[in-house]
Amino acid sequence: MLHNTVDLAVYWQLIYATMLIGYARVSKLDRQDTRAQLKALKEARCKRIFHESASGGRWDRPELHRALDHLRKGDVLVVWKLDRLSRSLKDLLHILEKITEAKAGFRSLTEAINTTTPAGRMMLQMLGAFAEFERSMVRERTRLGLLAARERGRVGGRPPKLSANQRAEAIRVVDSGEKTASEVARLFRVHRSGISRLMAQARVGQKRDRRARA
Repeated sequence: MLHNTVDLAVYWQLIYATMLIGYARVSKLDRQDTRAQLKALKEARCKRIFHESASGGRWDRPELHRALDHLRKGDVLVVWKLDRLSRSLKDLLHILEKITEAKAGFRSLTEAINTTTPAGRMMLQMLGAFAEFERSMVRERTRLGLLAARERGRVGGRPPKLSANQRAEAIRVVDSGEKTASEVARLFRVHRSGISRLMAQARVGQKRDRRARA
């Protein structure tokens, strides 16, 4: 009897340790509000809901990042519809990776996607496979384009994502402590690793300048 009581107590601890966190979004261009989404998320028993008006193609969405930062192990991020999370497959997979890194789950109410179930995890793997196929096709087209350009006597290369002024501003605000590297990355819509590399290069240049003046 005592053993059964302990098992039941552990079961209820696991149930209440899981928090359903909702995220609702409408575009600023849409003549809509989040009421329908909020209603659906509340009916799904979300304990906390983050909502905002922002384009689904943008990465710098403050409420989305707050929702992701709020996730803990065992939590589940819930959206009314998949495109409320992102309209870009690349960004969607990046967000789902961050959810997985937090050891949390994801649910979409309309598409009935739930990554806490075997079927949901299989769906996630299929999305990842499609995205990898798309990336490989892009790489192949890029390789063939560069090869054709070299044959015509042109040298290709990826243009910098940030202008010289943007790089200088990024270095200034991080060095001054106004913003973190992650915040600057979201501001300029680039990956955090790019800002980290930029800061490392800037520090090497600063050390070189100090040695030259010494």
